[in-house]
This record gives sequence, C-alpha cells and structure tokens, in this order.
Amino acid sequence: MNATSRSVAEATHPLVHEEKLVRVYVWQMPVRISHWLIVLSIFVLGFTGYYMYNPFIISRGNSLFLMATMRFVHEATAFVFIAAVLLRFYWFFKGNRWAHWRSFVPLEKWWRRGLWKQIKYYVFVTRDPDSEVGHNPLAALTYTFVYLLMLVEILTGLLLYDYANGIGHGVLGFSVGWISSLMSIQYVRETHFFILFALLAFLVHHVYSAVLIGIEERSGLVGGIFSGYKFFPAAFVASDPARRPHDEKIPAVAAGRSHKIRTGRRNNEEEVTTVSRPSSDQNNPPDRGQK
Repeated sequence: MNATSRSVAEATHPLVHEEKLVRVYVWQMPVRISHWLIVLSIFVLGFTGYYMYNPFIISRGNSLFLMATMRFVHEATAFVFIAAVLLRFYWFFKGNRWAHWRSFVPLEKWWRRGLWKQIKYYVFVTRDPDSEVGHNPLAALTYTFVYLLMLVEILTGLLLYDYANGIGHGVLGFSVGWISSLMSIQYVRETHFFILFALLAFLVHHVYSAVLIGIEERSGLVGGIFSGYKFFPAAFVASDPARRPHDEKIPAVAAGRSHKIRTGRRNNEEEVTTVSRPSSDQNNPPDRGQK
C-alpha cells in the first residue's frame, strides 16, 4: 500500500478498520414491507393529492372522470398507507431490538450521548457520525416525529373522507369526528395538505442521509433495507446498547479501534472480549462500558 492509499484508508470511518465482520439481520420482513409500502404510498398520494388541489393535467371531454379516477386512486392508496403504518406500529412492540419502540425514545444515557454526537457530525464539528447497528439516535428521534406526522395525516385524511362522502356516523365518524370540534374543515384540509409536503421533503432528506451514512460507515446501510442485513465487526455488535435482556448476544472477537471508541477505551492494550448467551445475569444487560 502506497502512502496515498494508506492516508485514504486512515481517513475512513473507524468501523472500516475492523476485521471479522458479521452479517446481522437488522431489518425484519415486516419493517421492510411497511417501509416500502409507505414510500410508494407517499409518492402516489402526493401526485394524486396535488392533482385534486390543482388539476394540472388537461383531459379533453373527460375531465370529471379523470378527477374521479384521481380521487379513487388517492383514497385506495390512503388505505394501503394506513395499513402499512399500522403494521409498523404493531412491530414497535413485536420487533427485534432495533425495531422496538425503546430504540426510538431517549430512555438511556447512551441514546442522549449519541444524539449529541450525531448533531455535531451534521454541523461539521466532528468527522465521524455516531454508528449504531440500528438507527442512530438522531435518526430514531426524527422517525418518531415523522410517524406522529403520519398519524395526524391519517386522522385528517379520514375526516376529509368522512366529510366528502357524507357519512358522519358509525365507527369512522366516532373515530375522527371529534377533530371537527377542534378546527374547521378548511383548517383540517390545510393541515392535511401541509403534512404531505413535509413528508415529501423528509423523503428527500432520508435518501440523502441514508446514502451519506452508508458511505461513511461502510455497513451496507442502503442495501439493508432490501435484504434486511447489515455488516459490522462482531465486537461492535456485541456491545450494542440497544440489546434487550432476552436477546441473544453475538460472540465477540478481539476489540478493535471502533469498539474501544464506543466503550470509552482509548488505550492501546490488547483486549479480547468473550460474550456468551445470557444466563443468570440476563436481567442485567451490560452497559455501554461493560464487557
């Protein structure tokens, strides 16, 4: 390796210096299915929704039918979107350690430290982003906010559907009718329309940040949402703070540079970590700094 290639290698993310990568099944099938259904639904809902707001396609002689078609596609896709969001909400409680709701809220100190580190990376204060097997804390916090926006979008959309079809009773009317007591229908429509643009803007940022972090940490982040797998050093995965007590630990290998950074060990001494299946201490998972 010449001096140029060596300097490039040394400038990469700390995870790149690790050896003995393990393939980790991070994103389970329900997560991936709901992810892609939500993505495709937002594109279709954005196109049809904007057309209903501002008909930009001129249809000679069939304009009313075209509007009806757009409205039908919008409503049908909306129910697909609702099903996908409900599936993801269900998987917040049934999913693995990285899909579980505990990975999305700041309950632990490591979560808050990682959030601050990721913010410093995006404002160019630090060189390396915060690496986690699942979502990094800033991404998790962002997704929590986005899911709340999706929930508001669903509720306002169902109220508009109820209002346009003159239902006003039954389960649907009972579920969303209370919203009309908080705001008039025109503000419901404006809220629904505004959140659509917020979700479309998030999609642009989401693709950008996924590609950026994937390049930085070389973990197969973008491919993981297709296959479900990401690649990390075994020691890095074994020290993952998102592990819940009943989760199986992944056998660790010699701790390298990235693992020492993660656990706060910055000395140069040789350390070998041996992690087995949880037994008597399964109710007391190791902290970020424990082996």
